[in-house]
Amino acid sequence: RYLSLVSEQLPLLPKSNIIGEPEARDVGPAVGLLTAYFYKKNPETPIVILWSDHIVKKRDLFTKVLEVSKKVISEDKNKIIFISQKPRFASQNLGWIKYGAKVLKVNDIVFRSFESFHYRPSLEKAMEYYKSGSYAWNLGYFVTTPIFLWKLFKQHQKEMFLGLKTIYEAVDRPNFKSVVNKVYPKLPKISFDNAILEKINKDNALVISEDLGWSDIGAWEALKEALQINPSQNVIKGKVLLTDCQDSLVYNYTDQLVVAIDLDGFTVVNTHDVVMVCHKNSVPKIKKLVERLSESENEHLV
Repeated sequence: RYLSLVSEQLPLLPKSNIIGEPEARDVGPAVGLLTAYFYKKNPETPIVILWSDHIVKKRDLFTKVLEVSKKVISEDKNKIIFISQKPRFASQNLGWIKYGAKVLKVNDIVFRSFESFHYRPSLEKAMEYYKSGSYAWNLGYFVTTPIFLWKLFKQHQKEMFLGLKTIYEAVDRPNFKSVVNKVYPKLPKISFDNAILEKINKDNALVISEDLGWSDIGAWEALKEALQINPSQNVIKGKVLLTDCQDSLVYNYTDQLVVAIDLDGFTVVNTHDVVMVCHKNSVPKIKKLVERLSESENEHLV
């Protein structure tokens, strides 16, 4: 459903370079699909995995990080480099990555050893990570090579690998799209973290932690943090009237007026079919709530 939108936003990119998933199978198969594609095309050329629903404000630094990572991976093709953001607050809604000692420095960019991942911690743990100085927000960005990823899929995801191998054999053939449409929906539905990253040998991984001006605007509290001038500011959209409110995000997508009084740190989203009200610290619970909807009479809202 996003192919035309991607093509519109990236008009210089050949349409043949835009590959759509036949259906959502989580991130594991998605990365596996592109791994099969690039393993056939350019197995030893560095690739970077990025997600599109983010803001990166420090573009020059971000580009520099990518270029330096490309250089390091070109010299060691059996490595993976995790690009992370120095934390600005104790986020519960993001994954965290723990790093160790400095391993090397290239063009002022420091590469550190990789220690572990921690996904969506409790507020207490998030505060601990934030204060420690040895954790960063895990962006899900990484630089590696197709040949290294291919080895990892073959080693750790034997069932999925059989399907990926079929896709690999169809790359550059007229039936590529039909093969993907047939094989991809049958791949195991699993996150990339669970499928591959949790099984990586720490010696094969490096971590970069920089202040990239990054925000995950796919999460409500992160959207507010990205748009606000200061934490106490309210961020609003649509017909909204607030009295004695602070540090709140209120988005109204309807023609009806939304009025709020004495809100502090709340998120309110009003659409034509759902009204959501929660404290900003409760945003991580939204995903579980949506999962519950899929098993109820409100399944059509998922």
